[in-house]
Amino acid sequence: MAICLLCSMYYLARTAVIYTMQQEKRGEQPVIVLDAGHGGEDPGKIGINGALEKDVNLQITMRLARLLQQNGYHVILTRNEDKGLYTGNQGSKKVEDLKNRIALIESSGAALAVSIHQNSYSAEGVCGAQVFYYETSEAGKEAAQIMQQELIRGVDPDNKRMPKGNNTYYLLKKSTVPTIIVECGFLSNQAEADKLVTGAYQERLAFYIAMAVMQYVSGMQKAPSA
Repeated sequence: MAICLLCSMYYLARTAVIYTMQQEKRGEQPVIVLDAGHGGEDPGKIGINGALEKDVNLQITMRLARLLQQNGYHVILTRNEDKGLYTGNQGSKKVEDLKNRIALIESSGAALAVSIHQNSYSAEGVCGAQVFYYETSEAGKEAAQIMQQELIRGVDPDNKRMPKGNNTYYLLKKSTVPTIIVECGFLSNQAEADKLVTGAYQERLAFYIAMAVMQYVSGMQKAPSA
């Protein structure tokens, strides 16, 4: 098992280098927006182990940003500290926060926006990462399929979840940039919550999320223009 994992990591790391070399050859630096969900006064979900979703989101996002930057990507973060995107002067901070995230994504010219979140459910046994996309976005669907596949292959081979289209999530509905939401796991599941707060598991998640981003961008660059 350990040998297989090392081989897989080597193969994917080598693939990342190839993608980066191809981009450098073209003189390109793909732009990716990374959105760490929640923040500031909004903790998001609270884990069965007391972990705050906003903290886990940010920790994974910062690891992911580093990996993408190391591989030649220009990364734009909606936040890099524990704060929300609101001024406090408007009636609804949540609405202002989401509008500001959308404004940043829309002005970025990004190839893809990835919003990092953690899930929760009333039944503790429910677990597993799942990726969401806007249901009428073909680009979002493609990115979500690649992302779900990588998370299953590299993080949890027993995960049977499929990428899911959605037409109500504000971030997905309002963005014209291909955008996906990655629910990395369930903070309501004891085993998964305990893993999600560890540096090693966060690094593993970040690695395979980064690989999915690179695969998506590489495929987009190879696609014939209309």
